[in-house]
Amino acid sequence: MTEALGDDGKKEKESKKASFGVTGMTCASCVDTIQRSLVDLKGVENASVNLATEKATVTFDPDRVSVKQLKDSIVKAGYGVTEDRVTISVGGMTCASCSQTVEKALQALEGVNEATVNLATEKVRVHYDPGTVTIGEMKRAIKAAGYEVLEAETVDTERMERKRVMIRQKNMLIFSLVFSIPTFVLSMLFEFTALGDTLFIQEFGNVVLFLLATPVQFIAGFQFYIGTWKALRNKTANMDTLIATGTSAAYIYSLAVTFFPGAVAFPNVYYDTSALIISLILLGKYLEARAKGTTSEAIRKLIGLQAKTATVLRDGKEMEIPVEDLEVGDVFMVRPGEKIPTDGRVIDGHSSVDESMITGESIPVEKGAEDDVVGATINQNGVLRVQATRVGKDTALAQIIKLVEDAQSTKAPIQRVADRVAAYFVPAVILIAIVSFAVWYFAGYDFFLIETPRFVFSLTIFITVLVIACPCALGLATPTAIMVGTGKGAENGILIKSGEALELAGRIDTLIFDKTGTITKGEPVVTDIITSDIGERELIELASAVERGSGHVLGEAVLRRSSEMGIIVPEASDFTTLPGRGVKAMMGDSEVLLGNRKLMEEYGIPLGSLENEVLRLEEEGRTVMIVSEAGRPKGVLGVADVVKEGSMEAVSELKSMGLKVIMITGDNWRTARTIADSVGIEDILAEVFPQDKAGEILKLQEKGHIVAMVGDGINDAPALAQADIGIAIGSGTDVAVETGDIVLIKDDLRDVVAAIQLSRKTMTKIKQNLFWAFAYNSAGIPIAAGILFPFFQILLSPIIAAAAMAMSSVSVVSNAALLRRYTPEIKSKRRSKKMAVDPVCKMDVEEDTAQWKSEYKGKTYYFCAHGCKVKFDEDPKKYLK
Repeated sequence: MTEALGDDGKKEKESKKASFGVTGMTCASCVDTIQRSLVDLKGVENASVNLATEKATVTFDPDRVSVKQLKDSIVKAGYGVTEDRVTISVGGMTCASCSQTVEKALQALEGVNEATVNLATEKVRVHYDPGTVTIGEMKRAIKAAGYEVLEAETVDTERMERKRVMIRQKNMLIFSLVFSIPTFVLSMLFEFTALGDTLFIQEFGNVVLFLLATPVQFIAGFQFYIGTWKALRNKTANMDTLIATGTSAAYIYSLAVTFFPGAVAFPNVYYDTSALIISLILLGKYLEARAKGTTSEAIRKLIGLQAKTATVLRDGKEMEIPVEDLEVGDVFMVRPGEKIPTDGRVIDGHSSVDESMITGESIPVEKGAEDDVVGATINQNGVLRVQATRVGKDTALAQIIKLVEDAQSTKAPIQRVADRVAAYFVPAVILIAIVSFAVWYFAGYDFFLIETPRFVFSLTIFITVLVIACPCALGLATPTAIMVGTGKGAENGILIKSGEALELAGRIDTLIFDKTGTITKGEPVVTDIITSDIGERELIELASAVERGSGHVLGEAVLRRSSEMGIIVPEASDFTTLPGRGVKAMMGDSEVLLGNRKLMEEYGIPLGSLENEVLRLEEEGRTVMIVSEAGRPKGVLGVADVVKEGSMEAVSELKSMGLKVIMITGDNWRTARTIADSVGIEDILAEVFPQDKAGEILKLQEKGHIVAMVGDGINDAPALAQADIGIAIGSGTDVAVETGDIVLIKDDLRDVVAAIQLSRKTMTKIKQNLFWAFAYNSAGIPIAAGILFPFFQILLSPIIAAAAMAMSSVSVVSNAALLRRYTPEIKSKRRSKKMAVDPVCKMDVEEDTAQWKSEYKGKTYYFCAHGCKVKFDEDPKKYLK
């Protein structure tokens, strides 16, 4: 639990979030029941229950309601709660006060739902959410409280509990089939063969069927009665209500025929009907559970990537420890072929690292001293000595898993349609079944001169209507597709934070790209140095002194150039950033300005003879940085940035998808136009201050556009927040960009295309699922009610109805699972181009699009599109020395 300062300056306790598994849910009605039971508790701010993931996520005030009360509320509603649990042995506890200290230390951790200490056994039992807190963090909390952690521990995971539930379901299905299949076979033999005419069968045949069907009805089918009782206790109805009512009607009628034949006018029994209905529903639930398991495969893959142990260096010795015991600052060794245990920085060694499991990029990345590495990636050749910088839930992989789990627990807006229908679905079905029975019994039977006994005919329709209705399909249609879609995104380096973002991304019609660091690499270089009354070295020295504290990418370009020239950067004072214009600082008694035209105009500094040079550089697509000292211009620096590989392809693909693409930048119009033209963007918003970008997005939204903003998630935070969808360009070691709805781990704009394609594909699956769920019930219920009988003499069997109901849920989940085979693609073909390096600016140059090339000492040199100060009519040799 964390604290924050309120408006009055006092500390306020913030809300806490708890997440745990829920068992016993069968349909959307169960979801609604649990959500209502949680929200009704005082102190609960929000509750979300997901049928596909079978999880409840609750935001609450820990001072007003406890986690135990939340779990008790779910249990009271008639459902089960499953959590990951761990038992840790603790040394050094001597009294009840020690027990309370350990419990408080653990319960203060976000993700720990409950902690109970047994002083006699010196063990603590912790109920926790593994996506939020790790065992290693629990151990560190115990140690920080002053106690010793012993290594003996047992872990009981939620996944293991779910597996046990599935095994029980499978065993119950087998048990049901053992009795229901003989019931069905004997019923057919008694009905359609001479065996039914024997005296024994006439007297005892129904008793045999009763003995076979009863275990199915009350042992295999007991869960449906329990579910019905839970629903009635919560003043609602669910799928269990329909199954229990339908099978009980068939069973009780058959029971009356068997033991009280004088009280029933018609001798037909329906033991086979009730038994097979239960068996088919159990089969459907088992297949559905298995299919749901495949939809969450992405999470299991991500969790499986984590290393189990780490080889750390302590006291000059190597020792192997569990990865959860790693602490920030630990130094560990990674040998060829081993997984990197946690995020860190290389302090010694060189190797290539396979980061495909995090970024989706198949090409290994070279790593050396001072380079960052990501936990769970694979070291391929050399030995690396790495210092841990992030451990536990702070690692890149842990953040990815948490983001995916959070997204899978949310609901897309389209699901609200299904939720509204589900709230009234079961009561409506029961009413339809009763009305159908009455209509056929009192009117339809005589009107159509039906030969089957009146009550039997009407009862068959009543049972069929109850059994064929399927609220499960409605409840699973959306969350299963979201599970697969968000998981598939994570596999491809696209982190989608919520179901709402996943849905909305496919509906955007306008996409705005930031320029620097998004379309371009954000690593500009100084290409031109033009002076007035001082030398080049003095100008760079002046500029680098002012830019030393800016942290801006343009400032870094100046500092890199000063480093290349061997300049020792002097100290400046009173540094001030002037957003959208530049920077200023004091050098001794002189005020030094470095920025664009606007800054010079604001301070009334004329450019004089530098005006023509500024215009030339702007026309050539450079970003112009003007330097002045004591109110006099000293020179101009031309800076060029490089367009990222794939930016042109991404823009082309987005335009072919019908999206309006806009570039927004604080740069001048000439520079902006040059970059925009190079990637194929026609619409530009230039000279826009960072704080004004959100306003430009708002203008588009007011015109009715659905806008996505693509930026780096730092300077563009207000714009990302204002946009309908914020797409943040992330990196493998910094994935939790708070303002983005979608985070792209790879720094590649083609993933913007992939994210939109994935959204559209997922929404197609959701719409298909909802269509078939609604269509199935819209067509199935009327057919079950007998609407085809007057015209075609077709009356649906309750057994066929049960099979259809079971398979409808399986089909919805399986259809969503097909998303796992989908791979987003860029349709436009990529040209294969050999890369070279410009000898002047050191930028990458594509040989077949280079502006100029020259032969020198047997080698061919390629010059970039900016020309890098080289005139096409000059001899290039002097630039190659």
